[in-house]
Amino acid sequence: MTDIDDRIRGALDADDKAFLAGLDEGRGMFSQMGDVLAGPLGGWAKLIFVFAVPVGIALVYCGYRFFTAPGLDQALWWGIVTLGLLTMQGFIKEWFYSRMNLLSVLREVKRLQLQVAMLEERRG
Repeated sequence: MTDIDDRIRGALDADDKAFLAGLDEGRGMFSQMGDVLAGPLGGWAKLIFVFAVPVGIALVYCGYRFFTAPGLDQALWWGIVTLGLLTMQGFIKEWFYSRMNLLSVLREVKRLQLQVAMLEERRG
């Protein structure tokens, strides 16, 4: 047995095995979003999610004001604000979906660690 095998086996404790047992293959978007809200940065994710709702509402309002603005100067103002809010909403969603992707990759890495440890037990 090599040193790396011992480290992998040592890293996989009962919590990791319980974590992997709770996972299923067909995880949808909403279950993955729930994982982000309950994950290691769950508090931040909840804060960002709460912040995204007013930004979205303000985005719709400013977009409406842009298209109904009576003058060019007002349309320019509302257009700039709309673009700023659209950029903010894009960054919020990018961060949130990056967290979803990170947790998905982490789940697969843990699954591979468990498979390697199980293969080593069979071999040894």
